[in-house]
Amino acid sequence: MSIQIRDEGRLRVITIDRVSARNAVDPQTAQALYAAFQEFEADEAFDLAILTGAGGTFCSGFDLKAAANGAGARWMAQLDIPQDWDAVAQPMPGPMGPTRLSLRKPVIAAIEGYAVAGGLELAAWCDMRVAAEDATFGVYCRRWGVPLIDGGTVRLPRIVGQGRANDMILTGRAVGTTEAAEMGLVDRVAPRGGALDTALDLADSIIRFPQACLRADHLSARPSGGQLGAALRREWRSLQSFTTEGQAGAARFAAGLGRGGAFDQI
Repeated sequence: MSIQIRDEGRLRVITIDRVSARNAVDPQTAQALYAAFQEFEADEAFDLAILTGAGGTFCSGFDLKAAANGAGARWMAQLDIPQDWDAVAQPMPGPMGPTRLSLRKPVIAAIEGYAVAGGLELAAWCDMRVAAEDATFGVYCRRWGVPLIDGGTVRLPRIVGQGRANDMILTGRAVGTTEAAEMGLVDRVAPRGGALDTALDLADSIIRFPQACLRADHLSARPSGGQLGAALRREWRSLQSFTTEGQAGAARFAAGLGRGGAFDQI
């Protein structure tokens, strides 16, 4: 099973569990995440979810080995966004799974290790982010010619501002937790290994409030479904570059080049 789900009272914890791949998301995992968050949204027994990763890593992005062997392209071919798509009225999966969902209920990311490329986009999709003091963020897919197509170009500027988003998107550099907190990308800093515990405490503090009012304010503070749909549709057009630069970059990754964030082997 590529994800694990456990419940604590009115809280659901969803864990990406592909430790051997640093929790990279392949098409099967994306589908499992999408289904898990749809189920969470529909179940009135739960008020809040935490998304985290097993084995000391949040998520290293989309599985470039799947992209290199053609499975990624087959998955992407199913995900074209209709011209009139509304993110609230017509839910549909994104390449990483839940990134096109607009939920009524809040989701907190509990981040250890790497939250990079599509993993950064998953973290940005969440409503709040708790990160261990030694976590790392970055648009690492920059070096492989793989575009941000899971809302990264839409949500990152809203969270950190256009200038800082430009810095991350254009350079692909690693950003540590201290800098990420200064940017506003990280909302709570936890000791190493303590991101989930800190997120659980934060979740408890949110769940104790009256939920109808909280959800109304939560939704009002976000773009409407139509606005979000238009922005994600514009971003999706960059998928054309994936079929050229991205597939070649994924093949280089699958061959073992540039692992661990190295820029000198790409």
